[in-house]
Amino acid sequence: MIIFRYLTREILQTMAAVAGVLLLVIMGSRFIRYFSNAAQGEIPVDILGTLMLFHLPGFLELILPLAFFLGILLALGQLYLNSEITVLVACGTSPNRLLWVSLLPATVVATLVGLCSLWLTPAGALQNEVIIEEQRSQLDFGVLAPGRFQDFGDGRVAYTEALSEQERRLEEVFISERQRRGDGTPQTVVTRAAEGYQTVDEETGSRFLVLSEGERYSVEPGRAVAERLSFGTYAVRLSGSAERQDLDDPEYATTPALIADGTPPAMAQLQWRLGLPPMVFILTLMAMPLSRVNPRQGRFAKLLPAIFLYVAYLSLLLAALDAIARGAWPATVGMWPIHAAFLAIGLLMTLHAQRKGMSG
Repeated sequence: MIIFRYLTREILQTMAAVAGVLLLVIMGSRFIRYFSNAAQGEIPVDILGTLMLFHLPGFLELILPLAFFLGILLALGQLYLNSEITVLVACGTSPNRLLWVSLLPATVVATLVGLCSLWLTPAGALQNEVIIEEQRSQLDFGVLAPGRFQDFGDGRVAYTEALSEQERRLEEVFISERQRRGDGTPQTVVTRAAEGYQTVDEETGSRFLVLSEGERYSVEPGRAVAERLSFGTYAVRLSGSAERQDLDDPEYATTPALIADGTPPAMAQLQWRLGLPPMVFILTLMAMPLSRVNPRQGRFAKLLPAIFLYVAYLSLLLAALDAIARGAWPATVGMWPIHAAFLAIGLLMTLHAQRKGMSG
């Protein structure tokens, strides 16, 4: 039990450090992209935290296997450098015993990965798409920043003095648009209103900004005469019905729904989810012989080959996922030959290391 606790602590501590760094890098990159979209007025700033939270399981299902793989590699590599593995083997701890000790924390990690891949990731991805779809269903001015002129494309510039977050109402609204008359003559239309609110036509899906108590001016370039229209209520059509995101995609479906579906895209997604937990055990099997280094090599000597193996493994799985979804590869065969091939590689590497003597 002392050896088990010691090795498990070393592996999990190293895994936590690696997972933290990888998670920080990946989430930072995604956050920067979302923040850029928010700065351009495409999504509100107040939903960034929610979007990142729902993305977390999808990040973890890929980060945890790699982090555990590198955790074993670096933790046991350090023990080899300090000759601790040599002492353990000399005291009667066989290489197979070391492997079984590593498989116990691997079971915990595989359970977490399975929880993410089979349940949390599809649920989080669906919630993200629902949130983004709700933003798409709102009007363009839903992300208008008070006190700032913003260009919304198609020659439209808007300004509002204040915005009520609860009622979604705009106060002191200014809108400038470039339009053409029926005869093709260009004109600039400037609209000013005391307030406005957002609405969507349920029948057509068209989006409108309803303005109240204001004026509308139509000005033609090079002409000193302008048209002025005063109104109590005026609706500005912002866009027609937008194409909604397909939320029936297998990526967002629950695992029982994928089992009941049976189509190639659903089977591809199902095999991807089911294959991630066994991937942890296969990587553990390959990490044990790769962690064997001598003091002259250093603990990072096998890091590059290990990363190459992981990238090759993951790339083949992603290629199979796409091929099965397109019907180019039979779903009955699926991704299991890839898992079997890397399992065979891990077994061969382990047997070769044991014949040489894992103590070095």
